[in-house]
Amino acid sequence: MLAVLSVEVRKLNRSLALLLAAAAPTLIAIFAFAMVLRSEKPSEWSMWIGSGTAIWAYFMLPMCVTALTALVAHMEHGPRSWDHLRALPVPRWTLYASKAICVIGLVVIMSAAVLAMTIGAVAVGGLVKPDAAAVGRLDLAAHAWVLAQMALAAVLMIALQFWTAIRFASFVPGLVLGIGGTFFAVVATSAKQGVFMPWQMPVNILATEAWRVQTALMLGGGLGLVVLAAAVIHLARREG
Repeated sequence: MLAVLSVEVRKLNRSLALLLAAAAPTLIAIFAFAMVLRSEKPSEWSMWIGSGTAIWAYFMLPMCVTALTALVAHMEHGPRSWDHLRALPVPRWTLYASKAICVIGLVVIMSAAVLAMTIGAVAVGGLVKPDAAAVGRLDLAAHAWVLAQMALAAVLMIALQFWTAIRFASFVPGLVLGIGGTFFAVVATSAKQGVFMPWQMPVNILATEAWRVQTALMLGGGLGLVVLAAAVIHLARREG
């Protein structure tokens, strides 16, 4: 398993996945920097970090998962290399599990980058415009915990996107699923039923109602791991 995983990591180094992983947090940081420059008065650190985290959960995270799973799948679909991979003397499930682990790992890295780059952007913005510099206490551990919970709540969404992207040679079904899921998650943000939408579960970590947070963690994380395991088993048993 470790050998297969190391191969997948090397494949990522030669793909556009790392560029995507850097671009999304950078865009959020640029937005935060611009907002600091537009501000006429100081704001709390919690407000700045909360804004960046909300953008990540509402839009960037779902769309990045859609793109990442499509890129990871296309690395094999494009050159039609699945037959070669399935013929290797390794358990088939490790081929799919290693790809899923890479996607989840990149999401975790991107989540950490969102926090680090947002803090950096706000700090630099404060240097450029001292009148709008962030004030108050920067509770780094609390913000990191929120982003960690978002990553866990996103597992179900990752599992569904990964399953679709690997199952179909065309990238269209995965893109349609991701764009559609993100759209309905955004328009149904305040709906009580929206808490059960996989694409909305990371956003629910920011909810003030405790039941929404708990539901997102239990379904997004717990059920997500079950669905991810089912996806790996199903894909490993397929012949074509």
